[in-house]
Amino acid sequence: MNKLIAWFAENQVAANLTMLLIVVAGILSLQSTRKELIPNISLDKVSVSIVFPGASPKEVERTVCVRIEENIFDIEGIRKLTSRASEGLCNVTASIEAAYNAREIMDEIKSRIDTVSTFPEQAERAQIREISIKSSVASVVVSGDTDEHTLKSIAETVRDELTEIKGITQVELINARNYELSIELSESSLHEYDLNFDEVTRAVRSASLDLPAGHLKTDSGDVLLRTQAQAYTGDDFEQLTLRANADGSSIKLADVASVVDGFEDVEFHGEFNGQPGLLITVYRVGEQNILKISDSINQYIKNKSPQLPNGIELNIWQDKSSYFKSRMYLLIRNAMTGLLLVFLILVLFLRLRLAFWVSLGIPVSFMGAFWLLPHVDGSINMISMFGFILVLGIVVDDAIVVGENIHKYHLKGKMGLKGAIEGAQDVSKPVIFAVLTSVVAFMPILFLPGAEGRLWMVIPQVVILTLLFSLAECLFVLPAHLAMIKSHERKENRFT
Repeated sequence: MNKLIAWFAENQVAANLTMLLIVVAGILSLQSTRKELIPNISLDKVSVSIVFPGASPKEVERTVCVRIEENIFDIEGIRKLTSRASEGLCNVTASIEAAYNAREIMDEIKSRIDTVSTFPEQAERAQIREISIKSSVASVVVSGDTDEHTLKSIAETVRDELTEIKGITQVELINARNYELSIELSESSLHEYDLNFDEVTRAVRSASLDLPAGHLKTDSGDVLLRTQAQAYTGDDFEQLTLRANADGSSIKLADVASVVDGFEDVEFHGEFNGQPGLLITVYRVGEQNILKISDSINQYIKNKSPQLPNGIELNIWQDKSSYFKSRMYLLIRNAMTGLLLVFLILVLFLRLRLAFWVSLGIPVSFMGAFWLLPHVDGSINMISMFGFILVLGIVVDDAIVVGENIHKYHLKGKMGLKGAIEGAQDVSKPVIFAVLTSVVAFMPILFLPGAEGRLWMVIPQVVILTLLFSLAECLFVLPAHLAMIKSHERKENRFT
């Protein structure tokens, strides 16, 4: 270690290039590092949901939930199964052991569920997904004094347009009622036309279909034939033919039923500033940047608002990037304040040039941490910025010790290169062990199990990286800079 300290002190170009490399790499990484409110982590849970329309909770449990449990309970890595049966829906949640990969378990569950052939015929296909933290950025509120159909149509347009913006991939309309089309049969009309319920059901099911009808060979080529009779709206269903009579007349669905094209019957109502409103939430996924997404949303609202019908407004709500910016400004403010205080105190008791180079260790150490943070799957988020604020108070201690000891050698008459080398070598071992002691104190957090461990591990990553770069800077870069102090600068303090 002593030889390495001496080599860097003697080769000031190498020391300066090392410092420059760390600073430039840190600045470049800072631009591309993922910026998010909280880290994207899996909760080590897999959800299996199956819709069984019209079934009671007891029937759902007996015919769906129990069969799911029987087929997946013995998968290695599943710690616990939790089932919830409600009207028309079964949800089974599998909790995964910390030592197993949740995605691999999810694939195994999917293969098991796909082979089950005893689910009720009316049950829909199973929806299997890994449960993870979804990081929302902001919500866009579509509000106005208009009918629900119009409001939802505009909200769906806004949702689709937001998805088309570069850098935004996941957008969800979360508080709108689902469309529902109901056919209400009249018993008297059924008797009048000599129809029954089953006949109407079969007619609607068979008439509302898009079917391939083969192809027709012609001289100019083959023509594909397809019947397009799928009904989508209430008007489409009203025109469905239930029976064709021999005299050429026909009985339409509108003759015997009332078709209601509306929304599902649930107790739900949302308002924004006293007007009916729908909420569109934008999420950050993958490597997307929370700040860029927020800027894109605000720019979209600014451009879209003049195009909306009179009385319809777009507003941004719960923009969580403000929390990110607040923590970021706190970190910058604390770093600048700490840098200034360190510099002023060192100037009072040592000398100006020494105070400058010692204080420079703070930004260099931070840039080094920013450089390597993406390589350990870290990101700039609320928790990692807390780690930077935490390490800010201890990162410059080793540089002060080295700098003060070199200053002591200068006062003894060993100026320039000789004093810098001997001063750094003299305290290298205690400085190294002091830094390693702090590193070891934070290391256990790296091995915390489960989702909580993955959430908090970014703190020791930040602290350890910053401290190690601080150690390297004070032993290899700082002596080279202090070696340039000449004998005519020799003073005991600023006041002599």
